[in-house]
Amino acid sequence: MKRFIIYTVLLCITSNAFAQDQQVQQLKNETKREIKKDDKQKEGWTKGGVFALNLSQGSSRNWAAGAEKFSFSLNGLLNTYAYYKRQRNSWDNTVNMQYGVVNTTSQGTRKNDDRFDFLTRYGYQLNNPKWYISALGNLRSQFTDGFAYETNNIKTKNSALFAPAFVLVSPGILYKPNATFDVFLSLVTSRWIIVNERNKNLRRLSSFADTTKSAKNEIGAFVTANLKKDLAKNINLVSRLDLFSNYKKEPQNIDVFWTNLLGMKVNKYLGVTINFDLVYDHDVKDPKVPGKLMGTQWKSLIGVGFSANF
Repeated sequence: MKRFIIYTVLLCITSNAFAQDQQVQQLKNETKREIKKDDKQKEGWTKGGVFALNLSQGSSRNWAAGAEKFSFSLNGLLNTYAYYKRQRNSWDNTVNMQYGVVNTTSQGTRKNDDRFDFLTRYGYQLNNPKWYISALGNLRSQFTDGFAYETNNIKTKNSALFAPAFVLVSPGILYKPNATFDVFLSLVTSRWIIVNERNKNLRRLSSFADTTKSAKNEIGAFVTANLKKDLAKNINLVSRLDLFSNYKKEPQNIDVFWTNLLGMKVNKYLGVTINFDLVYDHDVKDPKVPGKLMGTQWKSLIGVGFSANF
């Protein structure tokens, strides 16, 4: 009887220890488990975007180190997307609008940012789910007149609404391994550079061979890569790189358009936005120096202010 009681107690202790060991091992496994984000695009519509409005103001009086008496800047951006997927069909649309002004006592009011960009793309999925037969359309221009400023504050108009505007139509193939990254390639792309009738004198800046025409056509190869990714919690990156080679004229000189938007949320309505753009177009001339090309152009803006994701 004593032996039976001892065996029973030992069995209970062993069972309890084994159960506890299972619990500990289960907790360890739960701790090590990785949370993986589903990168597959959902069926139907996926919509969203970001809106940011940044303001800054400064003033001084009798400041020995030297400073503007008054300065004020206002920058706004709206970056939206609408993606549609149904079985093998995919239709992606993005709209990017940016505008900003800065006012200082010494220089008055000037524009420091101005762009709207609409891109639409259709794709039909092949047997390999990462590849699509695709077609793309893109329109890019600005909202208001742009000026080049001389050292003596004399301004010369060098751009306007649809002067120039870039219109691109491109059939090709799309590689889309997930919902955050894709690459589109076309060997036959048609691009038009448009300068409207109200701004004929600006056509020379867009390298028009015939200034009587309102549009110039180029045929070439086109590549665009897009990245939309959450780098960390409340930190999002949207990046797009366009490359175009004109078969008709110096195809080795590749046009580059690269735009990046980094958004960081402080709280629900306060955020930091960093925008960086790089442009290279071998045909764009410098309005200040006759015969000289503009070379590589870049622009950056950093703003802190109201920010909302939707």
